[in-house]
Amino acid sequence: MPAAGGSPTSRTVFDVRVKVDEEPRRDPMWIEYADFGERFVTYAVTEERIAAAVSGMTGRGVQVGPFSLGPAGLAGFVAEGTLGTPVVTRTPGDALSFGVRIPLTLAVKLVLGGRKLRLAAVVEIGLTLHARTAAPLLVVIDVAPVTAKDVSFTLRAEAVDGAWEMLLDPIAGLVQREVANRVNAIVGDPKVRSERVFDIEAILDGYRSPHRNDTVFDWIDYREFGLRFFTTIVTRDRVHGVVGQLAGSEIEVGPLSEGPRGAATVTVRGAIEQPRVIDRGLGEPGDLRIFDMTLPVGLDITVDVLKANHYRADLEIPLVLTARAAEPLQIVIEVPPPALADISMEFTAKGLRAATLARLAGIKKQVVAQVVAVVGTELADPTGRTIDVGAAIDGAT
Repeated sequence: MPAAGGSPTSRTVFDVRVKVDEEPRRDPMWIEYADFGERFVTYAVTEERIAAAVSGMTGRGVQVGPFSLGPAGLAGFVAEGTLGTPVVTRTPGDALSFGVRIPLTLAVKLVLGGRKLRLAAVVEIGLTLHARTAAPLLVVIDVAPVTAKDVSFTLRAEAVDGAWEMLLDPIAGLVQREVANRVNAIVGDPKVRSERVFDIEAILDGYRSPHRNDTVFDWIDYREFGLRFFTTIVTRDRVHGVVGQLAGSEIEVGPLSEGPRGAATVTVRGAIEQPRVIDRGLGEPGDLRIFDMTLPVGLDITVDVLKANHYRADLEIPLVLTARAAEPLQIVIEVPPPALADISMEFTAKGLRAATLARLAGIKKQVVAQVVAVVGTELADPTGRTIDVGAAIDGAT
């Protein structure tokens, strides 16, 4: 994942649509909002993103000492080195736990009675990281405290005399404790820590998160995270951003032959106008997010019976939108087809002859039926209302 601040050019989650290929469409496999949470974190938190989150530790200097060793503290000891590149592995059996190994090569210097001994030590620090979720909609890479047991120490020493051997024995334990302390301090450094806090809403919407420097978190479980994802991300404005793409879609019907012996030729030209969306509210935890949408359609109608007769029709089509979670990591805006009985229409005839003809020929019913068929076909295509959340996360990286 990118830094929690996002980027001004980041796409929002609703900018990523599922690509439909030549294969037959399959019905979505619905999942609960709560189950969506763990799926989201498992997908988003990868070895590569963990490595990026801890990359700020690479190159950090570590110094151990100076300390006094031996009887009466007659010997001096100091070691210096830099942290290498972390190696990340996912913990078998736990998709949201990771082991991180960080190499450290130390240059060790011992001084005793004016004599100096220089050695190299190979150190490896083991970290355990867990992907946790917190309010309002955060993924936090939590690092368990490093102890001396998590630090391996190998001293590369050739043959040395007895005086030096007496000093080398306690060095391992000392280095392990001190390295653990130094690494814990680096892990807690505000800059390093901020790279492990991911504000999902900020990432998807491309703004700087106010939670980057948080140190205390309101932890929530993955199920609660899934519920919060839909209440936070699936808003009226974002849903409007999806269905608003219908605006401008042209509607063309005809020419159709109507009336006795097909004497009338009907042609309809128009377009879907900007929809209006109302949020029904959050309801109980886990309730589906439902929105009411009114889809306006403006039409110009021509009925040719000996001469052209012109009409204007303004339709309002009420629809119910339901935001549902689907496998593997999708949001699908489900829209049942419009019902004829629910559609309202203002019908204006231009001229007395046109008004009389409309009453006689039942043009209104014909127009409504044709428009419902066209809009129903438009809504049946899931491409524009299926959001691939995984692709959105990848695109924001």
